[in-house]
Amino acid sequence: MRKLDVRFDSQGIELAANLYLPDGAGERPLPAVVVGHPGTGVKEQAAGLYASLLAERGFITIAFDAAYQGESAGLPRGLEDPAHRIEDHKAAVSYLTTRPEVDADRIGLLGICASGGYGLNAAASDHRVKAVATVSGVDIARQFRHGADGDQDPAVFQGMLDAAAAARTAEAAGQGEQTFQLFPDTIEQARALGGQHGYEGFEYYCTPRGGHPRSTKRLTWTSIDHLALFDAWAAVPLIGPRPVLVIVGRRAVTAWMSIDSFQRAVGPKRLVFIDGASHVDLYDKRDYVDPAVDELDAFFTTNLAAAPEPVAA
Repeated sequence: MRKLDVRFDSQGIELAANLYLPDGAGERPLPAVVVGHPGTGVKEQAAGLYASLLAERGFITIAFDAAYQGESAGLPRGLEDPAHRIEDHKAAVSYLTTRPEVDADRIGLLGICASGGYGLNAAASDHRVKAVATVSGVDIARQFRHGADGDQDPAVFQGMLDAAAAARTAEAAGQGEQTFQLFPDTIEQARALGGQHGYEGFEYYCTPRGGHPRSTKRLTWTSIDHLALFDAWAAVPLIGPRPVLVIVGRRAVTAWMSIDSFQRAVGPKRLVFIDGASHVDLYDKRDYVDPAVDELDAFFTTNLAAAPEPVAA
């Protein structure tokens, strides 16, 4: 397997990506899978792990940094813009169609965490995507509005919208970009404020387990009013007859969002629970990642299969 550093355009913003080519790539066109990373993640984390493991199974894969994040271009840094995140996934599909190693009629999409929602939207409006899967898929807008477990007091998000409005005023007054951090300063604070889910997120992003210097763990306050209007699941029925695979940890507090997306799919669909796994466990713990990759391998092998050769008369 080879890993190439590549660049491509997404609505005027240059994205940085890693292209994974399995052994034998170039001998004949192969199926390919776009892999989208979690919110504030980067291509070297969960997305890169899944991309490399699927490449070992024979798929060409690409893991990219979203616009405004990681190694990709775009200002302000740390902006979470759902519309552009969807375009980033489509731009990755476009890039794959230019590669001679790729069969452009056999492209799938895998979204992890927030990219589960973005990826479903990209697939809904881009018929070049023949099959779409999610791992720990969430609608990041719902997560901010309702909390990871769905039980957040509505006043919390209203307060965030107050802060976003104040940030826009501060920026207009020349006070610079207004950002906020997603995690507290210590793991004890993370457990106290966010329960087990918050603790696991801190442990992954803020320790050597999964932390990466380009995963800044900060968002601009303007991200909040962008997210306020977004609904990742509204377009899921547009995926239509194309197949959908939803993989979720049995212990994930976010499972309600993955299940909701699954229920809205109208074509062939499969919901897989990984026993014992939480939301974040599926980012990197191989006891849980490997069974998920087995499911993804079978799903994409079946649904990105080459058309049968015509039978001679």
